Amino acid sequence: MRGGSEGYESKMRRVTWYFDFISPYAYFSLHTLERLGTEVEVQYEPVLLAGLLNHWGQKGPAEIPAKRVWTYRSCVWWAQQNNLPFRVPAAHPFNPLPYLRLSIAAGNSPAAVRTIFDGLWTSGVDPADPGAVVSLAASVGIPLERIADPAVKSALRESTERAVQKGVFGVPTFGIDDHLFWGNDSLDFVIAYLRDPSIMETDDMQRIDTLPIGVSRV
Repeated sequence: MRGGSEGYESKMRRVTWYFDFISPYAYFSLHTLERLGTEVEVQYEPVLLAGLLNHWGQKGPAEIPAKRVWTYRSCVWWAQQNNLPFRVPAAHPFNPLPYLRLSIAAGNSPAAVRTIFDGLWTSGVDPADPGAVVSLAASVGIPLERIADPAVKSALRESTERAVQKGVFGVPTFGIDDHLFWGNDSLDFVIAYLRDPSIMETDDMQRIDTLPIGVSRV
């Protein structure tokens, strides 16, 4: 996908968009990427969220019972407010591996990524149903056996490892230059940075890099 807007630098900018199909926020973020405009090239980078969480020692929102309910309710509300088709899958969290591998087998093309996201987050399908994988593979024109290709599996592991090395801790995340912008609500920050990278060079922004930790939980 390519996208910029009036006032952007004329030079094409690249944004790496890290995603996992397990995340409703990544689904929402996908539907706002067009706001980046035509002078931005988006590289779609699938990662295994569970791998990120394990590396950083975090729990996902759906692994905390009270937060799980809040997350789904807030997502339903957000989708309604933004007139976006949305239905929580029949079971969540679910195993996203076959869908991430399907995306890789399809070259992570914007069309394939969107087809998979829409198939999982608008129909109420059970992602654990083998028929769901079969249907989406057919929709993106990829033989089902391709998701078991060792090269495809290796590509996902490597993508997740690269993301960890860059400091990615959640999805969706935008990677631009050496900076990361996390969350569906970070898009305005992303656009501001693309228009004026110097916003990261202010004293307040620089201070964050060396801000001391006041107290830590044992």
